[in-house]
Amino acid sequence: MTVLSDLTDAARTALASAGPATVAIGRHGRGAGLVVAPNRVLTNAHNLRDRTTQVTFADGRVDQGRLVGTDADHDVVVLEVDTGDIAPPAWADDEPGIGEAVFAVVQSPWGDRVTPGFVSGRGRAFRGPRGRRIKGGVEHTAPLARGSSGSPLVDATGRIVAINTHRLGDGFYLALPADAELRARVDGLAKGDDVRGKRLGISVVPGPAAARLRAKVGLPDQAGLLVAGVVPGSPADAAGVSEGDLVVAVDGHETPNVDALWDVLDDAGDTVVLRLVRGTDEREVTLSFAAAGGGAGDDDAPRPTGG
Repeated sequence: MTVLSDLTDAARTALASAGPATVAIGRHGRGAGLVVAPNRVLTNAHNLRDRTTQVTFADGRVDQGRLVGTDADHDVVVLEVDTGDIAPPAWADDEPGIGEAVFAVVQSPWGDRVTPGFVSGRGRAFRGPRGRRIKGGVEHTAPLARGSSGSPLVDATGRIVAINTHRLGDGFYLALPADAELRARVDGLAKGDDVRGKRLGISVVPGPAAARLRAKVGLPDQAGLLVAGVVPGSPADAAGVSEGDLVVAVDGHETPNVDALWDVLDDAGDTVVLRLVRGTDEREVTLSFAAAGGGAGDDDAPRPTGG
C-alpha cells in the first residue's frame, strides 16, 4: 500500500499547489490556463477566439481577460485579468525524465480535476496553430479531457514541469516543457513584449505547389520556397526581395520547406544571406533585421495556392 499512498499524497500535493492557480478559458471551458504572475494568466494561443475571453477561477469567480501578449508560433498567450491573491505555483528546476510520475491539473466548469501519468517521451515535435513546428515537447500519459489545453503538468512536489498543449490520441499527450526558454517567453509576453523570433517578412508557397507555379511560366523545377508576398517595411522588402523569387538557401542552409527556413531563423544573427533564384538567375541578398525592425506582419508562412 506504500506505493498507492505515495501516489495519493503526490496527487494531493499537485492539486493543492496548482489547483488554485488553474483556470478555465472561455464560456464553455474550451481551454484551461495558469496564473503565472499577479494579474497574468498563461494559456495556449489556440484557446482564444478574440482579444478578450472569459476566465473562470477555481473558486467560481468569473472575469473577463484581456490579451496582453501573444506568440502563436509557439502556441502561448498571456491574458491580463484580476487574479486576486492567487499565488503562482513554482516552476520546476529541471525537465522531467522519461518514466517520471507527473500529474495533470485542470480547472473545468465542473470543478478541479487531477490525473496521474508518466513521462513517456521527450523532444517530441508538433504543429502550432499557424502550422509552425514546435520542438521539444514532453510526451506523457496523464489522461486529459477536452478543454485541458493550457493546463499545468505538475511533478510529485507540486512544481510546474510543462504546459499541456496537444492531444496525440491513443492515450498520449504533449506539453510545452517549462524550461528557461518558455519562462523567458512568458515573462516577455506578460510585459507586452514582442517575443516572436526573427522574421523575413514574406509569405511563401512551399514544395510541389511552388514547382507547379514555376512550371506554368516555363521555369525549371528547383527546390525552394516561392515568395508569394512581401510585407512592406520588412527586412525582405528592404533587401529587394520580390514576389516570384525562389528562396533556395539562407546562410548557406538549403530551404526546401518551411520547417528548414524556420530552423535557420531560430539561430540567425542580426543579418542573414538569402540565395534567391529570380527567373533562372541566381543571386544573393543580405537582410538586416535591425535595420527593418525585425520584420513585421504575419509572414514566413505557407500560403494556399488553390492547387
